[in-house]
Amino acid sequence: MSYNIEQALDNLVTPHGSPALNILLLEGEMLENALKKAETLPSVTMSSRERGDLIMFGIGGFTPLDGFMNKADWQGVCDDMELKSGENEGLFWPIPITLSASSEQAEGFEIGDEIALKAEDGEIMGILTLEEKYTIDKEHECRTVFGTTDTDHPGVKKVMEQADVNLAGRVEVFSQGEFPTEYAGIYMTPTQTREEFAKKGWKKVAAFQTRNPMHRSHEYLAKIAVEICDGVMIHSLLGALKPGDIPAEVRQEAIGTLIDNYFKKDTVIQSGYPLDMRYAGPREALLHALFRQNYGCSELIVGRDHAGVGDYYGAFDAQDIFDQIPENALKTKPIKIDWTFWCNACQSMASTKTCPHDADQHIKVSGTKLRKALSEDEEVPENFSRPEVLQILRDYYATIAKEDRAKVELKGASAK
Repeated sequence: MSYNIEQALDNLVTPHGSPALNILLLEGEMLENALKKAETLPSVTMSSRERGDLIMFGIGGFTPLDGFMNKADWQGVCDDMELKSGENEGLFWPIPITLSASSEQAEGFEIGDEIALKAEDGEIMGILTLEEKYTIDKEHECRTVFGTTDTDHPGVKKVMEQADVNLAGRVEVFSQGEFPTEYAGIYMTPTQTREEFAKKGWKKVAAFQTRNPMHRSHEYLAKIAVEICDGVMIHSLLGALKPGDIPAEVRQEAIGTLIDNYFKKDTVIQSGYPLDMRYAGPREALLHALFRQNYGCSELIVGRDHAGVGDYYGAFDAQDIFDQIPENALKTKPIKIDWTFWCNACQSMASTKTCPHDADQHIKVSGTKLRKALSEDEEVPENFSRPEVLQILRDYYATIAKEDRAKVELKGASAK
């Protein structure tokens, strides 16, 4: 059978607001020259969140954006979920993508200046050409994007702690950081995922967003999508999480083991992306759909409490918000799935749409419950998670417990 990669790529959903990916990552001689220049420029050190956003600019994950947002776009995204300036005016966008600097730093920058963008470890990762500097009402961003100004919310906390002045402008990107090497074979760019889908002949592709190892409910959701799509990309966040969440390398091992043992070959791709979690619930679900469109996915699985944290959002607010945006805002559409659980009467995973039995037969599985049981060395029922996955997680928590004991012993010895 003849294989035409261009035709296969054309069968995939087009990027957001653009016929092609907007890739800002420099290579070859252009990169060498830009790096030399950047070493002579004034610099700003990015937060972990900003660094992840910069990498997404570089690989085309934030197509069609070409840099950090100006004030008009910040305001438009907060208030109306759309861009308000330039050639992308009117385009749907649900969460501000901004870069901040201290007032003292910002005073030294003039419009038109080129500014080197550094990671916290000192690596120069790009250049921003300054188009605007502005202040924002941080509480307004938090109210509109997160639905709260409570600083116990990890996303709110990050916004309230960011520096006082936002810097807007186009960016050139030099690096993808550690992701291609530390997560080799998992981390993929939108160009790579599109090529992978095309090679497999997939047209209708669902993304499964996760920041956790996959338990039985997650497995069930992904398999529902396998039934109605050509394939599923299990797409894990590889950037920073809140304290207590399971590290990316442990999650990747657990997910890979689940795929190898419990999914039919060539129905699932395991992949990862470089962003930090914002924990913005419904708004973040929309962002997840938007950049999955850039990765080539036509669907996004949206289950209970997607991208939520604590009790800040209703169980299905992230599904409902898709009904509140214009129909043509996104090409990637949600696959909405109700409460899922293990039913003792059915002796299988089920949902409220499929199971006829009373709630006392249902065991609701959640990542929070699973983490709590594992961290406290409690027994975990087999209907919570697959045994091979549980073993990987138990090994991780045993290591953590051992490290904690060693710290206590060291502290005690030093006090003597």
